[in-house]
Amino acid sequence: MADTITVPRGLAGVVVTDTAIGHVRGQEGFYHYRQYSAIDLAEHRTLEDVWALLIDGALPAEPKALHEEIAPLRHIPPAVAAALPGIAAASASADPMGGLRAALAVAGLAAGAGPLYDTPPAQRRAQAMALCALTPTLLAALYRLRTGREPIAPRDDLSHAANYLYMVTGEVPSEPHARAIERYLIATVDHGFNASTFTARVIASTGADIYACVGGALGALSGPLHGGAPSRALDTLDAIGSVDRADAWLRTRILDGERIMGFGHPVYRTEDPRSRMLKGIARSLGGDLVDFAVAVEERVLSLLTELKPGRELHTNVEYYAGVVMHLCGLPREMFTPTFATSRVIGWCANVLEQAEDSKIIRPDSRYVGPPAPQPLPPDDPAA
Repeated sequence: MADTITVPRGLAGVVVTDTAIGHVRGQEGFYHYRQYSAIDLAEHRTLEDVWALLIDGALPAEPKALHEEIAPLRHIPPAVAAALPGIAAASASADPMGGLRAALAVAGLAAGAGPLYDTPPAQRRAQAMALCALTPTLLAALYRLRTGREPIAPRDDLSHAANYLYMVTGEVPSEPHARAIERYLIATVDHGFNASTFTARVIASTGADIYACVGGALGALSGPLHGGAPSRALDTLDAIGSVDRADAWLRTRILDGERIMGFGHPVYRTEDPRSRMLKGIARSLGGDLVDFAVAVEERVLSLLTELKPGRELHTNVEYYAGVVMHLCGLPREMFTPTFATSRVIGWCANVLEQAEDSKIIRPDSRYVGPPAPQPLPPDDPAA
């Protein structure tokens, strides 16, 4: 048997493969998609441009081409639409991500998606594009069904981000709201080998179909330590209630060892660049909630510095993400699903890249149970 190597808990800092998709430089507070700054892309390009960059490896020469490709793919196939009322009813009191996993499983069956191992590259790409285009429509439809309303069909004339807001709220969003959500989606398309992306790549390494890969990634994202913090950060603001209550509320929880959602990150040791951008977006939208969030952020950072010196805990993407999504009309239960509408593009880019490598991901573990082998106990202890 090959020699084993002991690695850090949680695989922190361990390089498991090569990738050309992007990278996070946590010490610098910088991350990129391909060769471009992710924040520059969010400030200056469209989601469709970034979609092409991640899936095809380059920004599109003709920006309208991708829009024309994905617009018809947003529409829900009849077999999937027939299953949605039952999925919505079954997930009425559950995490919306569970409903999406079920809906995508049906979509994969309806599409006849086979193992990546047996699928040519062009067909893999086509499946990835269809899956990414359909995800926002499924999320919006399930949300409306769960809340007793009819799903709204996608509009081919709207951008991907504006179309998502329209399908959820029933109203065509204003340009500032559509652009705010688009910038958020661009900034969260990909972010290194986080738990969900790594999960997707592990499944892809087995040669499974792309819907199975994304289903596994969604399962990882549903965990509150990964994708569930935007709504929880807003819950924290609700619980504090007013600036004059912030110090007492926060101090008690920090001293009790509780995590303050929206602060701290496993990779960044400086300010999360996504948080900086979203704070700017929130301030451009304005309002009492933004002023309150900024004031509470200042108190959190001050108290963390005082009570946890040397820990390098900064505001992360989730804190202002919740504020921005709320201001743009998205309900709190849709915060993490909204994150998924962009991250699915990054997952699929990673799945396509992993599918080019036939090596299965199969690490080892360290056994810490009772020494083996030991004699079996008698079948009948009384004998």
